[in-house]
Amino acid sequence: MSDFGILSLLPPLVAIGLAILTKRVLFALFFGVWVGGLLVAGGDPIGATTQTLKWIVFNIASAWEENGQIVTDLWNTRILVFDALIGAGVALIYKAGGMNAIAKAVTRKIRTSKAASLMAAIFGTIIFFDDYTNTIIVGNTMRPITDRARVSREFLAYADDSTAAPVAVLAVVSTWIGYELGLLKDAIASVGENISAYSAWFASWPYRFYPILAIILVYLVAITHKHYGPMLKAEYRARKEGKVLRDGAQPMMTTEVDVGMPIEGKESVWVFVLPVLTLVALTFLGLWVTGGGSATYAEGGFQAVLSNADSTWALVWGSFGMVVVAMALVIGMKIMSLKEVEETVVAGMKQMHFAMMILILAWSIKSACDAVGTADYVVSVASNVLSPGLVPLVVFIVAAFISFTTGTSWGTFAIMMPIAVPLAYQLSGGFGPVVYASIASVFAGGVFGDHCSPISDTTIMSSMFSGCDHIDHVATQIPYSLTAATVGALMLVLFALGLRNGWLLLAIAIPILIALHYFLSEWYGRKVGIPHGKVPLYIVEEEFKGKGGTIPAGAVLGEE
Repeated sequence: MSDFGILSLLPPLVAIGLAILTKRVLFALFFGVWVGGLLVAGGDPIGATTQTLKWIVFNIASAWEENGQIVTDLWNTRILVFDALIGAGVALIYKAGGMNAIAKAVTRKIRTSKAASLMAAIFGTIIFFDDYTNTIIVGNTMRPITDRARVSREFLAYADDSTAAPVAVLAVVSTWIGYELGLLKDAIASVGENISAYSAWFASWPYRFYPILAIILVYLVAITHKHYGPMLKAEYRARKEGKVLRDGAQPMMTTEVDVGMPIEGKESVWVFVLPVLTLVALTFLGLWVTGGGSATYAEGGFQAVLSNADSTWALVWGSFGMVVVAMALVIGMKIMSLKEVEETVVAGMKQMHFAMMILILAWSIKSACDAVGTADYVVSVASNVLSPGLVPLVVFIVAAFISFTTGTSWGTFAIMMPIAVPLAYQLSGGFGPVVYASIASVFAGGVFGDHCSPISDTTIMSSMFSGCDHIDHVATQIPYSLTAATVGALMLVLFALGLRNGWLLLAIAIPILIALHYFLSEWYGRKVGIPHGKVPLYIVEEEFKGKGGTIPAGAVLGEE
């Protein structure tokens, strides 16, 4: 890796800027990678193109060069296989009418747009053990339900994304915590201490302001129906016009176009329930097997199994099982012929191509950032202006910037944890609130970028499985992400001023978040002419007993 100084910021900034400016995310990502190649090639455009293609091919093949040798790790390849399989499984369920059947069954209970919005948040919180699995199940399960309730795809993608990485980073049992504990263990050892990584993890929990506040904010907007920024316009459009996507939007999954309309007259909820249960069950089984099973469980319990598990293999097994069960059901129940099944599987895989290309380019821009030293430059600049109380705040800002510009939370954790822990330890004189808050800030800052960066894999997958235009998802989500991040940063300012109790800071942060949400929705609502920033309530049920009597189906109410 060479030292390119401030120029190392160009690849991610060019990619993000062009994505927002042009709304052509593939073009933006490719050009960002090419700019990185141009730096590495010393300004030679031909060399830059060669290097760009090399990064792309290596990321497809899950390989890279190290000391002149080709090293392979099939993580990326398995994710691409999984994406293709999940596309096939979703297409089969959709085409056979499974999604329509479950939507009709659930909407007997989900009578309003508020209930549908809240259910999306609750469902996302329940599936806490893996962020990828969360985005898949929540997006695909809730999409027909929220569509029926006139909840915008933008809100569904936001709820999906905000209950993926933010939930996983807080969960005591997840596919994340093993990685987190491994980094913590090494960082603690580097300062010569032998305290438990688990104890440090738990001590840092209340200081993880961003993910906690991001989750609370999802529930707040779902319950109040009060919005601001582009999300207010998206939700208002969906309620008033019934358009869950804006005119001209390009959803990451266009199931209706690619696969065709569902087969009517043979709908069964089992065509949805059994394949999804298979996906979840085999994913858990895959985590158990790849994590060492009973032998590992005997040594350290279920968390030890998850810590050693390979989630990508587990997801491949789960998605393959989903496809097999869906095929068996639609053929066995005579819903589709073998020819129709084959055509649907191919169409389902085809609809994932665009999203898979974005993932490949997102991985490639990370390779470009690694090559030019983007993260190292940011860290070196920030480390020159630290005092003990300010360490957590600066760590959060640096981690947030790195994760946003590189699109990776785990990569940010790996970069920042070995720096943040020793730095906080040396400046504060030992393990205590400064160190624990710095640990939390690494996790919180890393999740911020993973949550809202247009080049983050989970942001892309949230758009994908919610059937949302990717740039629309990013544009509508960022104001909420910044709201949670601002309140979290304010708590770290109070920490720097001497208020060191994490639980007390969290207790202060929540009412501030509620007040800020109220102020922003009122202010933006006045700005765009939507009173209080509150979108109407939509009634799904055939009839609904309201305060003023029976309300007909399809009613859009200004007041709830």
